[in-house]
Amino acid sequence: PTSSQEYAHSIRLDGDIILGGLFPVHSRGGGGVPCGELKKEKGIHRLEAMMFAIDLINKDPELLPNITLGARILDTCSRDTYALEQSLTFVQALIEKDGSDVRCANGDPPIFAKPDKIVGVIGAAASSVSIMVANILRLFKIPQISYASTAPELSDNTRYDFFSRVVPPDSYQAQAMMDIVTALGWNYVSTLASEGNYGESGVEAFVQISREMGGVCIAQSLKIPREPKPGEFDKIVMRLLETSNARAVIMFANEDDIRRILDAAKRNNQTGHFLWVASDSWGSKISPVIGQEKVAEGAVTIMPKRASVDAFDRYFRSRSLSNNRRNVWFAEFWEENFGCKLGMHGKRPGSPKKCTGLEKVGRDSGYEQEGKVQFVMDAVYAMAHALHRMHRELCYGYPGLCPKMANIDGKELLSHIRAVNFNGSAGTPVVFNENGDAPGRYDIFQYQSNRTTRGYRVIGTWTNKLDIKMGLMQWRASDRSLPASVCSVPCRMGERKKIVKGVPCCWHCERCEGYHFQASEFSCELCPYEQRPDANRTGCQDIPIIKLEWHSPWAVIPVFISMLGIVATTFVIVTFVRHNDTPIVRASGREMSYVLLTGIFLCYAITFLMIAAPDVGVCSFRRIFLGLGMCFSYAALLTKTNRIHRIFEQGKKSVTAPRFISPASQLVITFSLISVQLLGVFVWFVVDPPHTFVDYGEQRTQDPAAARGVLKCDISDLSLICSLGYSILLMVTCTVYAIKTRGVPETFNEAKPIGFTMYTTCIIWLAFIPIFFGTAQSAERMYIQTTTLTISLSLSASVSLGMLYMPKVYVIIFHPEQNVPKRKRSFKAIVTAATMSGKLQKGGDRPNGEVKTELCESMETNSE
Repeated sequence: PTSSQEYAHSIRLDGDIILGGLFPVHSRGGGGVPCGELKKEKGIHRLEAMMFAIDLINKDPELLPNITLGARILDTCSRDTYALEQSLTFVQALIEKDGSDVRCANGDPPIFAKPDKIVGVIGAAASSVSIMVANILRLFKIPQISYASTAPELSDNTRYDFFSRVVPPDSYQAQAMMDIVTALGWNYVSTLASEGNYGESGVEAFVQISREMGGVCIAQSLKIPREPKPGEFDKIVMRLLETSNARAVIMFANEDDIRRILDAAKRNNQTGHFLWVASDSWGSKISPVIGQEKVAEGAVTIMPKRASVDAFDRYFRSRSLSNNRRNVWFAEFWEENFGCKLGMHGKRPGSPKKCTGLEKVGRDSGYEQEGKVQFVMDAVYAMAHALHRMHRELCYGYPGLCPKMANIDGKELLSHIRAVNFNGSAGTPVVFNENGDAPGRYDIFQYQSNRTTRGYRVIGTWTNKLDIKMGLMQWRASDRSLPASVCSVPCRMGERKKIVKGVPCCWHCERCEGYHFQASEFSCELCPYEQRPDANRTGCQDIPIIKLEWHSPWAVIPVFISMLGIVATTFVIVTFVRHNDTPIVRASGREMSYVLLTGIFLCYAITFLMIAAPDVGVCSFRRIFLGLGMCFSYAALLTKTNRIHRIFEQGKKSVTAPRFISPASQLVITFSLISVQLLGVFVWFVVDPPHTFVDYGEQRTQDPAAARGVLKCDISDLSLICSLGYSILLMVTCTVYAIKTRGVPETFNEAKPIGFTMYTTCIIWLAFIPIFFGTAQSAERMYIQTTTLTISLSLSASVSLGMLYMPKVYVIIFHPEQNVPKRKRSFKAIVTAATMSGKLQKGGDRPNGEVKTELCESMETNSE
């Protein structure tokens, strides 16, 4: 080929009907030069596919018989502005030339070469180029069918009404990518777009779908500038790493940008970090991954469903410099493909070898059909089918072009284009919707590497809905576990999500604390008062109910003490009953002793009621007997001390005996005092009938697992104080009398032991109050209070028993010789003697206890 052909800008094929073609034969040039390197696959393969399709149509007797299709094919140099200049060639024929002010040298009017009339255009590849060209073609009503432009913007039928495409728009692709992201369980992704229509509108469609569907959040949307500065790609990788949880990167970028992004990720040691999900600009191409296979591993890419056209392979492999002179860029392709130099004007200065011209495509060089070849052929066929329909309609079987088709109306041709429906070169139907878009049919690939091979593997398809085979996916060599690209990991059971403002996919997990359970994904609620959260904190369960068990150490000790006390009390009562008529028993005041011993017995016995499992019966008995034992004891002691006090006070004034000192009147006084307690209990029963309840507050610990409900009788602390308060009042009164009668002669009566008993008892109850009320906030409150109360009662009973009765029992059993009757004296003599001895502060010469015994006996005798 001559140099003029090498540097030519278009291919011209003659025919009855001329179609325009726009192909990115060269890449975009840098530094002010419009065109750069030759694109072997995207340029030459596609361009040859158009010429091959035209050849097939021209040979086909069924399609456009007797009509030859021609072509005018231009190079867009992958640049929209350059393509716009080039495409003016297509509309030249439609621009009226004004020759009125132009004259030839000899004065003749000028003769203009008639430019080809283009009826339709096949192209372009890049969406930005198609948009630029579509704007001018619509002015001249020239229909355009693209084989690779997928920008959603081109679906706008009001602005791009003469534009159709045999590939689906990116909005379908964006939907497919969204479906992939959702299927993989990712909800936090970044997007990356090449500046320009393809990238920006693709990402815009993806973001729009994510908003409408919800469930996927965009961490950041980055843009690769048209003219990236040095270090721009490293900067983009660092920006993507700012949201390192968003490992998935949705890419709508051109091939060169993809290569450079992968390279930057590799340079920054991020191999394996990013999960690439790329559009058809990556598809199943080898060029973006060469030399950076490791960093591209696991990339999920999308490609409009396509098949290889075998007939084209045979055609292209047979092309040579001699038989393909019509392709003005073929010589340049030859040099590029075989790495050799053609003659003096070769485009590859300094190439090692000269081309022989006998090289063969596919034998002396690698060859794989470019992915859009099928679509280029479909676009040409779509145009041919539309022209065929138009010819049938206008020419009624007229062979060749009839006059009606001499000037093809673009608007009419467009309506025929939109109506075509035929099986394309890959066997899939070629149809257009009302916007001129093809239906969405995609193959989903994943770039995988095994020990031996690396390459793209089909893992699914998308035809309006996703069909993906998860089992075929692989992320690192033979690793099938699914990586995550989520902002926040799902909260564990019992944790609520606290959404980060403005980013619904990001949240903090907050544990439902204390008595709260997880009511919903976003809220914790408080369990009902009698319940606590279950182990997972996803619901509530009843708080276990406890009571004081017999085997608990808190119960064992009081029970042991009270049993000893009961045995001792029983022993004393039995001893007294057996020696009922002996002087010591009689001198004690038998009736009062039995009342007092009954009180002591009840004080010990209450322990069992306090520890027994609460029910209505137990609670009723607790109310009755809680204060009754003490009341019996102190009523009897009070009556005794009061009697002694009255006798001696009376003795100081006169020798007549005071009133109400007989045993019968003593009993009446005692039972009158006891009846006050019983009356109080009766009123209590009427006002608030006894019942049990569960106290959840007492052991409501910080940790709900330790919380317990305590089964109790409805005896509040106040009720308890009121019940015991009367007994304590009796006890204090008794102590006052004991102090008053302390001056009674040692030899006389029980004043001193009663005094000691009362002092000790007061100390016990003074100790009881702080222990009982001081532990009100303790978790062990029930145990401490019950134990304190029962032990205090047992101790005060033991003190009374020990001080008042043990010495008597000792004498009765071990010194029976002291327990014999003495001669009787008159009451007057006894009191006088006692009073005198008190005054003299002498004990007299009689054995200890004689006067006391005599006095008591004298009293009993008198009363009998």
